[in-house]
Amino acid sequence: MSKKILNIVTSIKGDASFSNKLSNAILEKLEAEYNETQVKTLDLSKTPLPYLSELDISAFYTPEENRTEAHKETLRPSDLATTELLEADIIVIGVPLYNFGIPAVLKGWIDQVARAGKTFSYDENGPKGLLTDKKVFLSIASGAIFSDGPYKSYDFSEPYLRTVLGFLGITDITTFRVEGTAIPDFAENALPKALNAVEEFAF
Repeated sequence: MSKKILNIVTSIKGDASFSNKLSNAILEKLEAEYNETQVKTLDLSKTPLPYLSELDISAFYTPEENRTEAHKETLRPSDLATTELLEADIIVIGVPLYNFGIPAVLKGWIDQVARAGKTFSYDENGPKGLLTDKKVFLSIASGAIFSDGPYKSYDFSEPYLRTVLGFLGITDITTFRVEGTAIPDFAENALPKALNAVEEFAF
């Protein structure tokens, strides 16, 4: 069975990034699980999407037949990102925890793909997510431990991503964490523990 995988990179640390290493392990397992995979990597750390402008919002809510050339031009990055998301069966998102939340480039991507009429819609019952046939794997990396303990309420990455992706219709979300990388007693085993969790997971 062929699967299209969208791999979203957001860490500024490149090959040294724990979230990237964890995402790569997830990708390896996915490639082993399915007979054929097509992996599209979107490295937002190198090619971030533009942050929303007034013109973008105007273009989003202008009927296609009424859009100006300026509307069409400003929508190009959003249209491409939205198409990549719509075409993907599986999305792997690397999420380093920056100041208790997601990287700004990831928020910028979300703002460009959360589009009424494309990834969600409105009806008499309110908003409805349109991306109901996709899986998401989050690889979250943090220097402290946020999955449990006194800092759990400080983590605004996973709760936010589950909320916004759920709004778009994606509820099949699995989270892997490499955490405690800045804590001496935990740092050495942080990545091996996370990689072992990936290895044992039934994809």
